[in-house]
Amino acid sequence: MAIGYRLSSGDTGPVQQSPVTCGSACLTVARMLVNPAFARWITTGEGPRGDAPAGATEQERFAAYERVVMARTNQLFAGGRRLNLPWPRALGTPPWGARKELEFGAARTGTTYELRMVRQLTTAGLRTAHARLLDVVSEGEPALLYIGSATLPRHVTLVLPGDGDRVLDVYDPATGRVTLLDESRFAGRALGLSGWDVPWVAVQPDGLRRAQAYRFSTGMSSASRTSGVSASA
Repeated sequence: MAIGYRLSSGDTGPVQQSPVTCGSACLTVARMLVNPAFARWITTGEGPRGDAPAGATEQERFAAYERVVMARTNQLFAGGRRLNLPWPRALGTPPWGARKELEFGAARTGTTYELRMVRQLTTAGLRTAHARLLDVVSEGEPALLYIGSATLPRHVTLVLPGDGDRVLDVYDPATGRVTLLDESRFAGRALGLSGWDVPWVAVQPDGLRRAQAYRFSTGMSSASRTSGVSASA
C-alpha cells in the first residue's frame, strides 16, 4: 500500500491548534498517515473534504478537522455511532474516545485497539511495555501515548514506527516535532516531551487482527495481510 504522507524522526508535522487538542491533533495526523486522499486535502486543499468544514489554508483545515475529531471522541456517540462515555472538551481527549476514533478510520481497516495503563509499572515493566509497542505499532497502526507528571496525565503524543529495526518514533503535537522514542527514556520516565516525562496510558493495537483490507476514497485498491488464520475482508 502506498502511503502518501509520512512522518519519521527529524521531521516536523502539524501543530495542535488549541491547548486542549493534542489528542485530536494526533488522531488527525494518524488519519493523514493512513488515508492519502485525506492527507492531500489537509496539505493542499485538493479533493473532497468529507466531514470537515472548509479552510483556506493548511493550518485552518487542520484546525477544522481537530474540532471534528474532538466532537466525535468526546460525545455520547463516537465514530460509527458507537456508544461512548462523554467527556468535557475542556479536559481534552479521553483515551476511550481516542480508541474509537483510531478504529474509525484513523488506523488501518480492521485494526482493533486496547487501553493499557503503564503509569504504575516498574522500570522492568515499562521496558516490557515499550517492547510491546515495538511489536504492535506499524505503518498505519500507530499508538497514542498519554504522558504527564508523576501525578497527572497532561499531554497526548502519537507513537509511530521508526525507520530502523526495533525503533519507534514519537510525534509531539505541541511542537510538531518527531523524535525517537527509545527504551531508556520510556522506562526511565524521562520522555522530555513538551515538559512532560512520565508515560501514563497507551492506546495501542491489541495484536488480535487476523486479516485486513484497505480502501481509500481515491479508489486505490488494497492489500491484505493475515496472521495465522485466513479470513476474508
